Amino acid sequence: MKATSIAQLLQQEPSLVEITARGWVRAFRSNRFIALNDGSTLHNIQCVVDFENFEEETLKNITVGAAIEVKGTLVESQGKGQRVEIQVSEVEVLGTADPEDVKLTILSPKRHSLEKLREQAHLRVRTNTFGAIMRVRSKLSFAIHEYFQKNGFYYMHTPIITGSDAEGAGEMFKVTNLDLKKTPLNEDGAINYKEDFFEKETNLTVSGQLEAETYAMGLGKVYTFGPTFRAENSNTSRHLAEFWMIEPEVAFNDLADNMDLAEDFIKYVVNYALENCADDLEFLENRLLQEEKSKPQAERSEMALRDKLKFVLENNFKRVSYTEAIEILKNSKPNKKKKFKYLIEEWGADLQSEHERFLVEKHFKSPVILFDYPAKIKAFYMRLNDDGKTVRAMDVLFPGIGEIVGGSQREERYDVLKEKMETMGIPEEELYWYLDLRKFGTCVHSGFGLGFERLVLFVTGMGNIRDVIPYPRTPGNASF
Repeated sequence: MKATSIAQLLQQEPSLVEITARGWVRAFRSNRFIALNDGSTLHNIQCVVDFENFEEETLKNITVGAAIEVKGTLVESQGKGQRVEIQVSEVEVLGTADPEDVKLTILSPKRHSLEKLREQAHLRVRTNTFGAIMRVRSKLSFAIHEYFQKNGFYYMHTPIITGSDAEGAGEMFKVTNLDLKKTPLNEDGAINYKEDFFEKETNLTVSGQLEAETYAMGLGKVYTFGPTFRAENSNTSRHLAEFWMIEPEVAFNDLADNMDLAEDFIKYVVNYALENCADDLEFLENRLLQEEKSKPQAERSEMALRDKLKFVLENNFKRVSYTEAIEILKNSKPNKKKKFKYLIEEWGADLQSEHERFLVEKHFKSPVILFDYPAKIKAFYMRLNDDGKTVRAMDVLFPGIGEIVGGSQREERYDVLKEKMETMGIPEEELYWYLDLRKFGTCVHSGFGLGFERLVLFVTGMGNIRDVIPYPRTPGNASF
């Protein structure tokens, strides 16, 4: 008989019709009450067995972590905490779990730290916390595609192996088929990439933006949603070496259109999570409240998790120029009293997370979009303003997290882009095709990038980005 998911069973009315459920045992009490979970919901379903009707060997194998199948009828629950339960007529142990082995894992009933859970990342999705996070992550993925598909965007797959560096940062993972023990060299001692698979130096992509721009120039509105890689030796709670990026690009959109798109998009996916992940978000909110009780008052969140999500939905994103933001920060109490770790002393400073959060949480008390940044601290492809010193860049700032989106109006003028590439030392021969776009029907166009894990971090309220991706890749860690 086909099994029914536990999420569905918990919504059904009691019935005499036989049902089948499969899942993993979370608890087995008094040789009578099985708490069963199949991952479809945060909640377990209680399965009641009459132990006198079952073989002792079968009951002995119903242990925490074991996979089982139960058949029976859905009846009104006699106990508190659940509306229905399964009166079991048959039970089959599909996969055993030795209690002695389980004791050594995070599947044991005691509470475990997030660090311990990371060490057993292959099992952590079976815990309530990670089951909730990964269901929310899945729903957010769907919401992203739904938003763009509803709004006339075309989904494109940009290359993962690339010969260009979209950011100009140089922090890239090299891709090679050469034997590293016998690397072929040129006469000058440099690596002879002509003998490599692609006959040139190649890397894992840091962004699909440049390629997406080319497709926006033919399809009008496109988006990418795929893996990107940064070889930054950073061990912070906000950085990963492998993560997923959402990058829309739109022909004929200027910076104002780009800001409108970013705000509308974010509100859509956050609202989708609130409407479709109610149980998981309630659990994660309560988990966060419990966790914060051990923190000093000053370090606790000012808003509960779902209130923070509603805060994003209910407030218009305040649009502020970089220049105005610098003046606000320069004259702020934390800056004057030297409370900021990075003091703001002059125009041109690269804003840090502490500055971004001050603007959102203390000054404006709403999400903020900063725009028109100094050209010197931004990438080569951003459109230069008439003042010659700022570019049409924008960052969306959120409470608790700082920057969540970075984007810009792209430089559509051939001569200006060519000059910027020369100034920044970006080889024209590597990006000739990108320059070519400006020769064949160039037009104003814009786009942005949103690190998916940053979004999941915000929506779930987790404190470390390693806890919102199944298998985090960080310096010194490529386990699993």
